[in-house]
Amino acid sequence: MKKLVMALSASALLGGVASAQKVTFEEYDLDNGLHVVLHQDNSAPVVITSVMYHVGAKDEQPDRTGFAHFFEHLLFEGTKNIERGEWFKIVTANGGQNNANTTDDRTYYYEVFPSNNLELAIWMESERLMHPVINQIGVDTQNEVVKEEKRLRVDNQPYGNLIKAVKENMFKVHPYRWTTIGEMEHLDAATLEEFQAFNKKFYIPNNAVLVVAGQFDTAQAKQWINKYFSAIPKGTPVARQKYEEAPITKEFTATWEDPNIQIPMYVTCYRTPSMKTRDARVLDMISSYLSDGKSSKLYKKLVDDKKYALQVGAFNYSQEDYGMYFVYSLPMGQTSKEDILKNIDEEIVKLQTELISESDYQKLQNKFESQYVNSNASVEGIASNLATYYLLYDDINLINTEIDLYKSITREEIKAVANKYLMPNQRMILDYMPAKEKTQN
Repeated sequence: MKKLVMALSASALLGGVASAQKVTFEEYDLDNGLHVVLHQDNSAPVVITSVMYHVGAKDEQPDRTGFAHFFEHLLFEGTKNIERGEWFKIVTANGGQNNANTTDDRTYYYEVFPSNNLELAIWMESERLMHPVINQIGVDTQNEVVKEEKRLRVDNQPYGNLIKAVKENMFKVHPYRWTTIGEMEHLDAATLEEFQAFNKKFYIPNNAVLVVAGQFDTAQAKQWINKYFSAIPKGTPVARQKYEEAPITKEFTATWEDPNIQIPMYVTCYRTPSMKTRDARVLDMISSYLSDGKSSKLYKKLVDDKKYALQVGAFNYSQEDYGMYFVYSLPMGQTSKEDILKNIDEEIVKLQTELISESDYQKLQNKFESQYVNSNASVEGIASNLATYYLLYDDINLINTEIDLYKSITREEIKAVANKYLMPNQRMILDYMPAKEKTQN
């Protein structure tokens, strides 16, 4: 009885935390099309200023990949009023930190400052947008930086080309078929004029959202935003081409060789819908059910019980236009690919033919509620979520309501979605193998 009371108390506490995490915000547009979102949080004397641009790897040309990620670096080079090499010095000298990241769909820049430096942060982001200096010395410098990043994080990293190996086989016409970091020969071949044209096309106020989150005075923040951003001219609206991939109707195989590995990885991959769809959320739950933690179905069966695999996992690589559903495994010893895939498929078939148990369903609900609470637990997380939900999901209030969507997913839906997307005739099987030794003549 005592345990039951404690469990009920914990459940009530979690529910209370989740409801208390409701995020309040104000949003409006400047005349130049820049969308502004303000979120006050007085729990600590810090403020986050971030700008998310609706430009990612999918906005590149097939022979000029890597541009969006390149600009993630290039736009720290300097501006008309911030000399080259001074950006990071200014930030650290004022007690701040900053960073940026790029995906296939967007690029995100942010600064975290003590709250008394909000004007500085707003000015710096307006400078990045209004007065970037894009010259040959900056391009050449960042070209070397990106090449080194690719060597460290991709080319010399075990399984570093896994996403590339999958994407180039799963997509035939959509720009998702190349990676965010791109190909170095494309950056080498690009002219300065091409970089300047890319900046002019995509880094415009009407292709971005500015988020200010943390401790600040709203009226003062609005005044500074208007002062520094309103003079930036509106750009030509970005016209985006829509790409449709033909459905996968027959299982196919592919192989990739990696000189940095000794143990092969076996991957099955299915094409899935946009992250904005309800089905994408159901696939998230299926991933958690199959491989989240040591008590998950795949881990317990293949790693713990049968000792077939060193590692096994499933995840929904979800994006704005399409997604990819991965199931991967590293075999133990001489375990065959056929034995591993057979056991993985058995668990998927169970999902397709039986309802998951009530206890497993409740465990999923608890996990996703906990994830929701954690995602909004920091002001940095809230700033990123506000930008993402506005720019990519077209529904900023998902920051408060997406958890209700997950809660409404039923066991019957989990079964139906597994049948809809995880069928053998809709997948690729990738053998990600150690590179064969080349024999000398």
